[in-house]
Amino acid sequence: MFVSDFRKEFYDLVQSQRVLLFVASDVDALCACKILQALFQCDHVQYTLVPVSGWQELETAYLEHKEQFRYFILINCGANVDLLDILQPDEDAIFFVCDTHRPVNVVNVYNDTQIKLLIKQDDDLEVPAYDDLFRDEEEDEEHSGNDSDESEPSEKRTRLEEELVERTMKRRQRKEWEARRRDILFDYEQYEYHGTSSAIVMFDLAWMLSKDLNDMLWWAIVGLTDQWVQDRITQMKYVTDVGILQRHVSRHNHRNEDEENTLSVDCTRISFEYDLCLALYHHWSLYDSLCNTSYTAARFKLWSVHGQKRLQEFLADMGLPLKQVKQKFQSMDISLKENLQEMIEESANKFGMKDMRIQTFSIHFGFKHKFLASDVVFATMSLMESPEKDGSGTDRFIQALDSLSRNNLDKLYLGLELAKKQLQATQQTIASCLCTNLVISQGPFLYCSLMEGTPDVVLFSKPVSLSLLSRHLLKSFVCSTKNRRCKLLPLVMAAPLSVEQGTVTMVGIPPETDSSDRKNFFGRAFEKAAESTNSRTLHNHFDLSVIELKTEDRSKFLDALVSLLS
Repeated sequence: MFVSDFRKEFYDLVQSQRVLLFVASDVDALCACKILQALFQCDHVQYTLVPVSGWQELETAYLEHKEQFRYFILINCGANVDLLDILQPDEDAIFFVCDTHRPVNVVNVYNDTQIKLLIKQDDDLEVPAYDDLFRDEEEDEEHSGNDSDESEPSEKRTRLEEELVERTMKRRQRKEWEARRRDILFDYEQYEYHGTSSAIVMFDLAWMLSKDLNDMLWWAIVGLTDQWVQDRITQMKYVTDVGILQRHVSRHNHRNEDEENTLSVDCTRISFEYDLCLALYHHWSLYDSLCNTSYTAARFKLWSVHGQKRLQEFLADMGLPLKQVKQKFQSMDISLKENLQEMIEESANKFGMKDMRIQTFSIHFGFKHKFLASDVVFATMSLMESPEKDGSGTDRFIQALDSLSRNNLDKLYLGLELAKKQLQATQQTIASCLCTNLVISQGPFLYCSLMEGTPDVVLFSKPVSLSLLSRHLLKSFVCSTKNRRCKLLPLVMAAPLSVEQGTVTMVGIPPETDSSDRKNFFGRAFEKAAESTNSRTLHNHFDLSVIELKTEDRSKFLDALVSLLS
C-alpha cells in the first residue's frame, strides 16, 4: 500500500517504537539512511541498523532479528519483489519500504496491512488496476441432479444443459481473464528502472517535520548525484530533481551581505554550480581527470594513438601548458583556473563535445575543503566496494557511511584516493577490451567477458563496479565502432567472481542512445534464460539485471539469451 501521509502513517508510528533498518549497499541508500538516523537522533527513536547487500543477507538478517521487532524499514530493497513471499513474516510485522527500484511488485501495492510503501506517487508508476490482477475465487456450485426431483425428465435435462453451458462459459471467462492478467503483468514487469532517489524522499519527510538541516540537504544531493553517476535516471528527471533541490539550497544557504562577516570560518556552505563533468578534477590533475572520465575518454578515443594526439591538440587549443595540466589542480596558476571552465567548454565544442558542463552542487567545509557532489559519490562507492580482504562487508559499509559525515574528512579523502585507482583501472580495462576486440556482437546484444588473470579484475567482481565499467565500456564502444547496428545494441558483461566456486558475475546494460529511457529488460530475460536451460544462477542482487552464474553453464545460458531476444 502506498503511504500518502508520511508523517501520520509512518513517522508518528515508528517514533515510539524500536525499529530495524535494513539498508542496501548503494550510495543513495546510505544517504537516505543518514537522513533517517539524524531524524531518529532528534526524537530519541531506538533503532538497529543492518546493512544488506542481497536477498540472502536480507532473509538471514530478518530471521535473526524478527522476534525483537515489529516495525521494519527497508531502504533501496524490497519494492520490486513479493516481500511477504520471500520473508514469510508473522501477521503483526509491518514493513515500511523506501526503494527506488521499479516496477513495484503488485502484491506490495495492494497489501493494505503489512506493506507500507514510502514512494513518491508522482513518479510514473503505471500500476495495473486491482480488478485486472486479482479476483475472488468463485466457487462453482455443483448442481448434481436430485433423484427426488419431481419435475419432468425433459425439464431436468434442459436445466442440466443450461448449467453445463453456464459452467463452460465461466471456465472460458476465467481462462481469458488469466491470459489477460499474464499479458498485463508481463507488460508491467518487463522493464526494470529507477524512481525518485530515496535520499530525496527522506529529505522531504525531514522538511515536512521542519527538521531539515544543511547536512540532510547535502545527503539528498549526493543521493540524487549517485543516480546520475550510475545512469539510473534520465537527464530530464535529473534536471527536474536538481531544480527542486536548488530551491532548498537557496533557502538554507541564503545570507545577506551584512551577515556574511558574522559567519564562522568552519561553517558548511552548499552552492549550486554549473560545473565541468570531469571526475574528481578538484582533487587530481586536470590531465588525469580528462584521461579517466568516461565521457572525454570515449570522445577522444584515448585507447588509440590517434586519441592521445587529439587530447594533446585539445590542450594546445586551450593554450594550457602540459606542466600546468599535469600537476595537482590546486597547484595550477590562479590566472589559468579563473577562466578554466569557459576555456574547456569553448575548446570542447570545437572537438564535438557539447555536454562538458553539468548542473550540480558543491559543499565547502570552511575555506580549505571543497567537494563536488560527484566527488563524494565516487569516494563513498569506492570505500563500499573496496576489494581489500582485511575488512568484512559490514566494516566497509560503516566506513562508507562515516565518510558522509563532515567530521570524518580523513575517510572521505581515503575514498577519493581509492576512487582514482578505480577510475584508472576502469579506463585501462576498457582500453584492453577494445584493443583486443573482446566486445563481440551476439546478434541481439553485445557481449564482453573479462578473463581470470586480467589486471585489476578483482575490482570488478562487485556489482556496482562492474555495472559502471559496463556502462563506460558501452559508451566507448559506441564511439569507436563504425557499425551502425552495433551502436544501438545493449551489452552483457561477465567478470570472474570466485575461482574456487567457479562463478561469474553477469550484468546487462540497456542500449546507449540519447533518447534512452534507462529501462532495462535484462532482469526478466536473465530469469527466463536460466529457467529454460536449468542454468545454476543466483538472483541475489537487488538489481534484477545482475546475476551470479556457474562458469560451465555460461555458454548454454548465452545461447538461450540469444534465442530469447532474437
